[in-house]
Amino acid sequence: MPAEGLRRHMPQTTTLAERFRGFLPVVVDVETGGFNARTDALLEIAAVILALDADGRLVREATHAWHVTPFKGANLEPAALQVTGIDPHHPLRPAIPEREALQRIFREVRTAMAATGCTRAVLVGHNAHFDLGFLNEAIARSEIKRSPFHPFAIFDTATLAGVAFGQTVLARAAVAAGLGWDGTSAHSAVYDAEITADLFCGIVNRFRPVYESVAPMPAGAPAGEPDPREA
Repeated sequence: MPAEGLRRHMPQTTTLAERFRGFLPVVVDVETGGFNARTDALLEIAAVILALDADGRLVREATHAWHVTPFKGANLEPAALQVTGIDPHHPLRPAIPEREALQRIFREVRTAMAATGCTRAVLVGHNAHFDLGFLNEAIARSEIKRSPFHPFAIFDTATLAGVAFGQTVLARAAVAAGLGWDGTSAHSAVYDAEITADLFCGIVNRFRPVYESVAPMPAGAPAGEPDPREA
């Protein structure tokens, strides 16, 4: 069947829950005291909530971000602090404990899930397993029993940008996507999360005609076996 015929089978309007099979994409960026999620400090976290606008385009809706107090015994690599420019011990740094930061993030994510009818959040990030690794370790340290985020599924803009633009480095991908790049603002959780969100939204919107050309799943199509790790 030609694409035009398939497109006629698609609903005229698509909700965010329908677009991502019940998952809410949430863009997350963390700034840290090193590369080891188990031993190195989580210093900043930002989460960008996404939404569909009136034209059905994916856009940024709200950004939530906090400075985080290093957990007791956390490692702080000088080279990492030099890159981020973060002084974890600055007296005017408005940092809060990990558990509180996570609870605030999760509250906003769950509110967005309820508003969109989504059942689970999926982390979007650039080299997303880095961010998810630090998030999951902070969850474990904080003894938070239930996270709104899927424990291992991600949308990785490094991969998506490689497909769409032939670029995998965030700065180069942003430029290729026409977003520009502010090197003086980079390596702050807010800037990196928002530019990653814009990159992700731009790619999803570019691929909208492909999505809309796909026929609906037929009745009785296999849904896959439930995975206990997704509970």
